[in-house]
Amino acid sequence: MRALLEAVASGATSVGAAVETLVDGPLTGYTDLGFARLDAHRGLRTGDPEVVYAAGKTTEQVVTLLAVLAAQPGNRPALATRLTDEMVQAISVAFPTAEVDPVAGCAAVGALPPARGDVVVVSAGTSDERVAAEAAFVARAFGAGVTRICDVGVAGIHRLLGERARLAQADCLVVVAGMEGALPSVVGGLVGTPMVAVPTSVGYGASFGGIAALLAMLNACAPGITVVNIDNGFGAAVFAARVARRTANDTGTAGAP
Repeated sequence: MRALLEAVASGATSVGAAVETLVDGPLTGYTDLGFARLDAHRGLRTGDPEVVYAAGKTTEQVVTLLAVLAAQPGNRPALATRLTDEMVQAISVAFPTAEVDPVAGCAAVGALPPARGDVVVVSAGTSDERVAAEAAFVARAFGAGVTRICDVGVAGIHRLLGERARLAQADCLVVVAGMEGALPSVVGGLVGTPMVAVPTSVGYGASFGGIAALLAMLNACAPGITVVNIDNGFGAAVFAARVARRTANDTGTAGAP
C-alpha cells in the first residue's frame, strides 16, 4: 500500500492503475499454497499478524506457513499456536532465532513489536498454565507488555488479595480459571480494570470439560466481564492486547500502531 502510494506520488504509476490495484486488492490478498490460502492482508486490515492454528496440520505445513508469513511485509512476527512437541522442535531448527514457548505451544518468527500498554494474565492454578501461557505469549506477540500472576485461585483467596494493587494498575486483565470458574467474578469485585475471562477444561467430571467454568463466568455477579470460549487463551490475548495498545495510545505513552 505504501509503495503504491509513493509510486503515484512520484508519477511512476498512474492514478487509474493505482485504482485498479486497490479494487483488486481484497481479491488478491492471499497466497495460495495448495493446502492453504494464506491471508496476506490481515496486518493491513487490523494491524495484527495472521496466525497459524497448528492443530490438525502437519509439521511440514506449519513450518511452510510460518516461512511464507515471515516473508510478508510489515512489522509483526509470524505466529503459530497449539503446537505439538514435534512442531516446536522443527520450528526451533528451521528458525533458530524464533521465540518458542513449549508450555504455551506457541512460536513467533521475527522480532516482537515494541511493548505498548499493560496486560496482566492471572491464572487460578498451575493446572491452567498452558492456557495462561498461551494468552501471555500471544498478547506479547500482538504488541502489549505482559505480566503474569500465577496460582491465585479462590481456594486460597489471600494469595489474590495481596495482588490487588497490581490488578488495578493494568490496562486489561486476562483471568484464567477452571474447576468452578469463580476467579473472574472475585477479581471483578476487587477492581474496575477491563477484563476478559478464560474458562479452562480443568476439573473433575461435573466440570464437563470446562462448561461449568464457562457458565459460571457468563453468569458472574461482577459486571463488565467479557468471556471467551473454553481454553481460548489466544482469543483473550488478542482482545487484551488491543485494549492495552489503544489505552497506551490514548494516554500518549506510545505512538500510533
